[in-house]
Amino acid sequence: MNVDDDAKWLEWVTRQFESIAGEDKEIDLEEFTSALKVKESFFAERFFALFDSDASGSISLDELLKALDLLIHGNETDKLRFLFQVYDVDGNVCVICCCCCCLVGHARQRHLAATDRGSIDPDELRIVLKSCLRESAISLPEEKLDDLTLALFESADKDSSGTITFEELKEELENFPEVMENLTIRYGFAPPPCTEKRKNKPPRYLTPAYWLNNSRKLLFMCCYLLVNIFLFIFAAMKHSELGRWVMVAKGCGQCLNFNCTFIVVLMLRRGLTWLRATWVVRVLPLDQHVLLHQLVGFAIFGLTVVHSNAHVINFGESLRGYAEFSSSYRLWEYLLTTRPGIGWVYGTASITGIVLQLLIVVMLICSSTFVRRSGHFEVFYWTHLSYIWVWALLVLHCSNFWKWFVVSGFLFLMEKIIGIAVSRIGGTQVVEVNLLPSKVTHLVIKRSPFFHYKAGDYVYLNIPVIAKYEWHPFTISSAPEQQDTIWLHIRSLGQWTNRLYEYFRQPEREGTDLGTQSLSHNLRNKRYQRWPQISAKLSENHQYCNIKCYLDGPYGTPTRTIFASEHAVLIGAGIGITPFASILQSIMYRMRKQNCPNCNYSWCQNVKDNEMNLRKVDFIWINRDQKSFEWFVSLLTKLEMDQADQEPDGRFLEMHMYMTSALSKNDMKALGLQMALDLLAKKEKRDSITGLRTRTQPGRPDWSKVFQKVADEMKGKVHVFFCGSPALAKTVKAQCEHFGFKFYKENFQ
Repeated sequence: MNVDDDAKWLEWVTRQFESIAGEDKEIDLEEFTSALKVKESFFAERFFALFDSDASGSISLDELLKALDLLIHGNETDKLRFLFQVYDVDGNVCVICCCCCCLVGHARQRHLAATDRGSIDPDELRIVLKSCLRESAISLPEEKLDDLTLALFESADKDSSGTITFEELKEELENFPEVMENLTIRYGFAPPPCTEKRKNKPPRYLTPAYWLNNSRKLLFMCCYLLVNIFLFIFAAMKHSELGRWVMVAKGCGQCLNFNCTFIVVLMLRRGLTWLRATWVVRVLPLDQHVLLHQLVGFAIFGLTVVHSNAHVINFGESLRGYAEFSSSYRLWEYLLTTRPGIGWVYGTASITGIVLQLLIVVMLICSSTFVRRSGHFEVFYWTHLSYIWVWALLVLHCSNFWKWFVVSGFLFLMEKIIGIAVSRIGGTQVVEVNLLPSKVTHLVIKRSPFFHYKAGDYVYLNIPVIAKYEWHPFTISSAPEQQDTIWLHIRSLGQWTNRLYEYFRQPEREGTDLGTQSLSHNLRNKRYQRWPQISAKLSENHQYCNIKCYLDGPYGTPTRTIFASEHAVLIGAGIGITPFASILQSIMYRMRKQNCPNCNYSWCQNVKDNEMNLRKVDFIWINRDQKSFEWFVSLLTKLEMDQADQEPDGRFLEMHMYMTSALSKNDMKALGLQMALDLLAKKEKRDSITGLRTRTQPGRPDWSKVFQKVADEMKGKVHVFFCGSPALAKTVKAQCEHFGFKFYKENFQ
């Protein structure tokens, strides 16, 4: 933040203080803790004690502003002295008395000397680190806490006196210059809303990078728009003698014929997957087919509204004699009866039109993001099946629609028949289940010898014992080279996924065959013999089973092009790691390590094919909590083991882990913990949070710095593959446009 931002922030803190403080214009510890929004009371108590300069048991606005002004505008020594007093649990020197500029002469020197004479012993440091762990939502055993305390204490206690002095702490922190540059407690207070707009910066949609990254989609949209304009004008001019509103209605009707047919083509997943292997993928935006499907859906809704209203307005004008004929029936008869005789099937055009509009509105509402992602996917699923009725009513409503629909309808019918045949004939079984943290269900499914897929593909899964007629899409998290089984990692977010998790969580289930353990046991043994320790971390909730399931797919995703990239950046948020788990395992198979039987020499056998152009892979995984890393910890451990003998700068695969619930290194409430984690990781060559060699970074990635580092490596053209929340996707995509990277987003529904 600059000087103006600091001033605005202090003004905001003042307003917050006045809203919390009572008539006495002071706040107590409870109010201070609430305002600071800390999870651990230790820091609130320490900050409160240091801010309370007169030890009155309450903080005035003047005391608060003086302390905050010091911590914002003070030098590094002032900030370090405050941090030292926080850690010096048994100390009682006030930060304001110690550093306030109003103290002069020997009085100020006496207070500074008192601070410098303080010390931090191992017990105090352990208390602080334990509070830091709780504040960052990190759970570690007591033995690991002792190791962290010892690592930081031994490093900071330069003279081995058994205590850490202020000068020793200052010297230790000099090893972290990037932290001291932005050290603050501002993060403890909720930030004020940002009102200042960025100046002299063109909108993102006007930048050359945006047009370059979205050229195929924009070209497609232009062609789509031109086709609709042409159809509208052609139909309108053909009926020009019937009046202006009939021209509008007929023009919209012709566009509806095209759009209601075209919307089917955009969701022919099997056909689109086949097209991904052809040159068409370089021309058409196949990766955005779901987005285009949604846009066409909105266009259908808009055209439907205009079409129906144009007919109603035309009817009103006919009553007033503005049309060529005069109606002898009322509006409700025109809309709700067959008396007018409009339509080619028993005059049902008006009735079918109203029903069509109602169905389209229901489908549009139930397809919204709010419904699909708020645990009500089944509502979207069942209402979306209304497209069968929409097509049937369109055939009755318009005499020419069947001519438009015959080709796309045939393709749709063939795709469904093939899908049903493949899935039903190739019915398989869930042979292993492992319930992972954060309600993630890991399914191991027996793989048919005829089931072929590529890394990053997804399938539709049907498990009759959960829901007989429901199919849900999930990314395959195992590599195609894994011959015997298929992995699916399913996060419990909706009704079906929650039922799945609860079904396997129950100790006893009626009507389920759990006695056929030999099949799954043999499959598991084969997989481990072929490639040991490449599985999700097993827990006490691991179990064998033999439950019937069906797979429809596989279907291709943007990640199919990853092996044609030169420098790939894989970004997974939460369970969004699943397509990249498949890709990383596939890379491991292709770059398999070999060992000489006669000596200890080992080398990587390069089994690249013509599609494999990768020179570097950066894998970024962002999780909110610590337990989520357990989903694929063994896989990531094996990845690190395969590259253990390579230098960090020369590694083909580089991993970056982020934990968003952990406080940043710049936050005073977490600085000591992050220092201790860094020191212990260097000592043990293993991260204390995940057990990996890769150090888990606290907070969120600084995307500008991350992508700048990628650009500086100059490993070839950079392609960024993302799977996660839509909000984060926008942020990453904007950064890709800024750096000129190609962006691909995993998007299947």
